[in-house]
Amino acid sequence: MKKLILVSNDDGYMAKGVRDLMAMLAPYGEVVAVCPDQGRSGQSMALTFDAPLRVREEKSPVEGTRLFSCNGTPVDCVKISCYSVLDGRKPDLVVAGINHGSNASVNVVYSGTMGAVQEGCSWGVPAIGFSLTTHDPDADFSAVRHAVDTLVPRILDEGIPKGTFINVNVPAGVAHAPLALCRECSAHWSEEYKRYEDPMGRPFFMLAGHLVNDEPDSVDTDLYALDHGKASVVLEILDRTAPDSCLPGWMKEL
Repeated sequence: MKKLILVSNDDGYMAKGVRDLMAMLAPYGEVVAVCPDQGRSGQSMALTFDAPLRVREEKSPVEGTRLFSCNGTPVDCVKISCYSVLDGRKPDLVVAGINHGSNASVNVVYSGTMGAVQEGCSWGVPAIGFSLTTHDPDADFSAVRHAVDTLVPRILDEGIPKGTFINVNVPAGVAHAPLALCRECSAHWSEEYKRYEDPMGRPFFMLAGHLVNDEPDSVDTDLYALDHGKASVVLEILDRTAPDSCLPGWMKEL
């Protein structure tokens, strides 16, 4: 029996990245994609509580696959897939992407694409996200194929530890970028908002800023790998509990 692969993203079902990903995954199993009906970037693991969710089957761009749109978040898409779209079947793999833009370092926290991955992980399903380091809507996503062809069959055959998920970022324009096993780089966003005034003189703010690498000389990080033409592969963990080594002395007394 074919493996069941559930695909989602945060750029919407019309995004080129998810359509190219469906084509890359088709040789490995039965591909069903459930994606937001419009862009939902930066949604992380948000859920929809205050509106009905509607799912509609769309024309799939890849023969033998199915594509659905949903008016919810990426996490909604994964949840409703498991309860409705897949008719109760549990996927063998959840794959999100290909994201238009990097989800390396701290971006994994904000990413709707990686939110979908984490939701799959929470269901006990192996889950992986792919991102390309460009926001070009018509980007050449073929650079991601090497990572997909290397990792997906191994995950389907051998799995990954329960409670973990994989975050893959590929440098744009680098064909067959070698894969580097990395850790998540420490970084932060600087000057996150800019202040403007509307015609009535009332202030408003728009998200801005740039990512600042807090450890640019650390060779084992995802940002270092991307800066040096490699695709970063980070094994993340869903459990947010801090290790005992992080506990301050006063907490150990509780």
